[in-house]
Amino acid sequence: MRVRSLELRARTVVEGFWKGLHRSPRHGFSAEFAEYRQYVPGDDIRYLDWKVLARRDKSFIRKFREETNVRCHVLLDLSRSMGYGSKSYTKLEYARTLAATLAMFLHQQGDEIGLLTFDEVARDYLPPRHRSGHLHAILAALDRPALGLGAALHSPVDAILSRGRMRGLVFVISDFLTPLTELKAPLSALAACGHDVSLMQTLDPAEIHFTFDSTVNFEDMESGRVLPADPDRLRAGYLKKFSEHQQGLKSLCDTLGILHHLLPTGQPLETALHTYLSDRQSLGQRIVRKSSS
Repeated sequence: MRVRSLELRARTVVEGFWKGLHRSPRHGFSAEFAEYRQYVPGDDIRYLDWKVLARRDKSFIRKFREETNVRCHVLLDLSRSMGYGSKSYTKLEYARTLAATLAMFLHQQGDEIGLLTFDEVARDYLPPRHRSGHLHAILAALDRPALGLGAALHSPVDAILSRGRMRGLVFVISDFLTPLTELKAPLSALAACGHDVSLMQTLDPAEIHFTFDSTVNFEDMESGRVLPADPDRLRAGYLKKFSEHQQGLKSLCDTLGILHHLLPTGQPLETALHTYLSDRQSLGQRIVRKSSS
């Protein structure tokens, strides 16, 4: 996060992420196991199933099916609450880096990537494409200043759905400090259209643990006087409401089959992306088991 250039920052994260994938037994999003076939001379022995060879003394190759390139939308919240940060950078800077990293990673995979920024209304929209210069246009849009106050998810979702119903990946990057009643309808609409939706909730560690300044005061609106407050009581009340909100958000995502991933801004993005990939695979396994039962 000390790197000023958004493009260089994202490139650094992607390179670290790729190195981690190469050390992992699972290489990315697209390789899906299809079936076995008999080994023939000239086949790549990397795909030889050694366990089958040991058990049955027969050589079989694991065949993989490559998924077709997918359309991806990244929705980025530019509302005022994203401007908070207890560190040297804000939630918005972290979220911008995440959006740029996802765009660069998916672009390198050959996927079509699009961007939609929003606050109270939809702002910049770049439709999913995979062509020369498109990634730079996305990075330039991500570097624009935030102007909005609140966040309304229905506006960007309507903008996506109004441009066609071709299914794809949708990443929504926000702190989601929004009433759940305002999130249910737009998320339900995305899920109903068959989109693979992931919520990337970006929160500052101080918001998660309520580690604000212990000298908490508030202003009496009638008298104008600044009155002291009990920080322990405030913290207990805040954590209770925050926990209820998080549980409600997770329950909503579970109901709709949406992946929810909490990203504290103190967590390195390479680690966050690896955790996301693991959660994505686990979600897929749960769906398969549920549908087959």
